[in-house]
Amino acid sequence: METQTSNEYREVISRCKELFRKKTIDYGTAWRIFRLSSITDQIFIKAQRIRSIQEKGSQKVNDPIEDDFVGIINYCLIALLQISYLKDERMEIPFEELESAYDHWVNETRGLLENKNHDYGEAWREMRVSSMTDIILMKLLRTKQIEDNQGQTLVSEGIEANYQDMINYAVFCLIKLDYHV
Repeated sequence: METQTSNEYREVISRCKELFRKKTIDYGTAWRIFRLSSITDQIFIKAQRIRSIQEKGSQKVNDPIEDDFVGIINYCLIALLQISYLKDERMEIPFEELESAYDHWVNETRGLLENKNHDYGEAWREMRVSSMTDIILMKLLRTKQIEDNQGQTLVSEGIEANYQDMINYAVFCLIKLDYHV
């Protein structure tokens, strides 16, 4: 069943994927050099910039925070792709090959969102973008801790689930910021 959220989600992800495609054409898959912890730190930089701008109420670099939320989404997807290609030693992977893995992770992540949205009744629509930014930062700190523990958890979700949650919260933020229109 198509909902407003699923349509908005698709619009946001479509724009993110198009940017990912263009950057893959421009830069190739240079991100393959990253360890997962480096990708997590790239996401942290984006989230920290957003929070800093939100707290200060101003910014000196004129890049919109929407671009940082897009960066969070695409870096989270890069992390998930990196996990998918863990045993693949190629540095360059053509976009045509990456596209199906990108779509796989987007579909898995959207499914997670739909299940949670069902249970929580779209509570995110009543949340502030600043609160969702804080949740993304908290998920990052959790991810860093799991990485520091060599991926081992006792009772918690793993790294993939945290990247997926960050994607969904970043999509929510972009929807609230009217990026999907």
